[in-house]
Amino acid sequence: MSRFVLITPNSDFERRVRMATAGMPGSLQYFAADYLPQGPEEVLKQLLGEPPEVFILGPGLPEDDSLKFASVMDLQYPEISMILVAGESSDIAIQAMRAGVRDLLDPSAEADHIRIIVERASLAAAGRRRGLAPSSSEHREHAEGGRIIAVLSPKGGVGKTTVATNLAVGLAQIAPMGVVIVDLDLQFGDVASGLMLEPVHTITDAVVGAASQDSMVLKTYLSVHSAGLYALCAPKNPVEMDRITGEHVTHLLNQLRQEFQYVVIDTAPGLGEHVLATLDLASDAVWICGMDVPSIRGLRTGSQILAELNLLPERRHVVLNMADRRTGLTLHDVEATIGAPVDVVLPRSRTLPFSTNKGVPVLQESGREPAAKGLQQLVDRFKPNWEARPHKKLHRRAVVQ
Repeated sequence: MSRFVLITPNSDFERRVRMATAGMPGSLQYFAADYLPQGPEEVLKQLLGEPPEVFILGPGLPEDDSLKFASVMDLQYPEISMILVAGESSDIAIQAMRAGVRDLLDPSAEADHIRIIVERASLAAAGRRRGLAPSSSEHREHAEGGRIIAVLSPKGGVGKTTVATNLAVGLAQIAPMGVVIVDLDLQFGDVASGLMLEPVHTITDAVVGAASQDSMVLKTYLSVHSAGLYALCAPKNPVEMDRITGEHVTHLLNQLRQEFQYVVIDTAPGLGEHVLATLDLASDAVWICGMDVPSIRGLRTGSQILAELNLLPERRHVVLNMADRRTGLTLHDVEATIGAPVDVVLPRSRTLPFSTNKGVPVLQESGREPAAKGLQQLVDRFKPNWEARPHKKLHRRAVVQ
């Protein structure tokens, strides 16, 4: 059972926190105070029932005292997550991270955003109680961090962003607030519109300055999506692409995989510098191809080049999008050309492009049409212990409608 403790003299903020935690397991205990005790014991001894999971140090408390309190709490009770309410400032973010604060909240945050942050802190607390690192998960497969999933295609126009956004939404159902999608199509990325987001910050902000030095600052630059995931969107001006190097991408992905269970990368078409930097770290490659000869040949050529460069990720997932038998090609033709089995078939659908234009991925709406089922099959391939399940030659069951 979750339990939340809020300390603040601000009654309006207390009202918003109560709205945010309403319906969540456990209870909220509120202390209306504009000061903090010398140590956590004075607060903890006043609590009843189940042990606390999340402490929220609200607005109206002295900043220095809040940081000192968080530091002592982190040392004495590392299983409790701390949330600090403070305005946007790189300096306070860095100090908060050093003090062991799990997340920062803006004093004007609405209940929906507060709920997302509290849920994430609660999940982190549960991980600590199981003896894991704060950013770990019970099912992490790599000791160095989460899985980096590169969604790629040598050619554009094959539905790469649609697949990437749906994959991120589906993974967020497995690991709420443990997923981040990064738009690496730096000139014409559409992740923001595909998820109906209006980001305040973009990847340009994330790879320079304080964010590149501190993960706590980086988190403040991520956009929060209602499906329970984070997004780092492409630059608003395509010219900004020139400011982002392959080294920037490498450093950014190393930061993110230490904080998230799944890092989904929507790459640009082709095999440019940023794509190669991604593949150098990726644990999974999701290849997207359409049911046309140029797309299929492009996939074959691209995979051959990456094999020569020794940049093929450990796991491969081939997705045939917009599948239609009226194209004159069969599934066997595609597999014979690319020299690999097709793992997921997404039949041609009116719903997928409509959902992308609307900014609501089909998996967010629990669609039941064949394309939605295919996307769910792709998501299932990333579930913990999936490779241990009896699923050999499942691609042979695929049928092109």
